[in-house]
Amino acid sequence: MRKNGRQSPARTEARPVQWEQRSLPGVKRNTVVVIAVLFILSIFAWAGWANWEYRKQAAARAAAAVAAHAEFSPDGSGTFVFHSPLMGKAAPDFTLTDVNGKSVSLANYRGKAVLINFWATWCGPCKIETPWLVQLRDKYAAQGFEVLGVSSEGDDATAKNKLAWDKDKTAIEKFVMQEKVPYPVLMGGDSIAKPYGGVEDLPTSFFVNRKGVVVAAQMGLTSESVMEANIRKALAD
Repeated sequence: MRKNGRQSPARTEARPVQWEQRSLPGVKRNTVVVIAVLFILSIFAWAGWANWEYRKQAAARAAAAVAAHAEFSPDGSGTFVFHSPLMGKAAPDFTLTDVNGKSVSLANYRGKAVLINFWATWCGPCKIETPWLVQLRDKYAAQGFEVLGVSSEGDDATAKNKLAWDKDKTAIEKFVMQEKVPYPVLMGGDSIAKPYGGVEDLPTSFFVNRKGVVVAAQMGLTSESVMEANIRKALAD
């Protein structure tokens, strides 16, 4: 009996140890699950904040544009449409240099519908928009349509400032090659921003008809369908 009595407590003491060893993996798994859920929730929270911040900044830019005598008004779908002071007026002429060093003037395209697209290599929305421009240019080129990409890097670089000019040129050439851009890409867009209303936001596009008159304008990223509708409008007038 004493022998059995000595063995019995040993078995009793071992059971809690065995139970604790079996429960540890479950506790660890629960901890991992909780951490994963918290991580996912934090991502959703961050995404929501980022979206709110983007909308806030977009609203601020729109307000700034209104203050600069540009107007936004809702269309039938509730989307705000940009109305440039240049609407219905002749597009200001300009002469800029393309990445190959060739001088290009807007006047050379009289008789064609032209999309003047202000953009920059660092502009995220511009990178989204560029493939649309390439596709639409190829689609309507035979009807007398051309795109002029006007690089506005925001550094006011000119050919006299060789270091800044070459830096911009390298970045533009890289972008053009990556996106397979077929239309003329011009440098020094900052120098003509003022006649086009200041160009407060990128991308900004002006749609010019065959007579050289601005018939539509876009500020910020819109959609490929909106862009195509404005191209058709420029071709029709």
